Amino acid sequence: MVKQLSVFLENSKGRLASMTRALGDAGIDLLALSIADTTSFGILRAIVDDTDKAMAVLKEAGYTVNTTEVLAVLVPDSPGGLAGVLGLLNDAHVNVEYLYSFVRKAQGNALILFKVDRVSEAARVLHEAGIQMLDQPEIIAL
Repeated sequence: MVKQLSVFLENSKGRLASMTRALGDAGIDLLALSIADTTSFGILRAIVDDTDKAMAVLKEAGYTVNTTEVLAVLVPDSPGGLAGVLGLLNDAHVNVEYLYSFVRKAQGNALILFKVDRVSEAARVLHEAGIQMLDQPEIIAL
């Protein structure tokens, strides 16, 4: 399992730049990033190399931030690869709440981050199907 940061951001000029600068100034590396927004606010989701330090830095800077467990899944980088993984989760009645891809390539696979409603069940199903998942240290090492 991987710890993901979720940061509430006002949708205003310079807010994203300020947040990423706070992390950069603290020496924290952004490994994956996704932003969902509305007209007034956004939720930034990120995987970083030091989650605890990032939490402290962002809270000190006045941001609302929490962590969520997500699965980092190596998905075959070929037509139908993602559909196969999603089919396994669907067959196990695991709901995928959202997903986003990882920027770096991993062993010829796409690395997809999954937020699911039943993390342990999803991890068990994928493991039994021979689908490799990475933990935080393995992601940092990519």
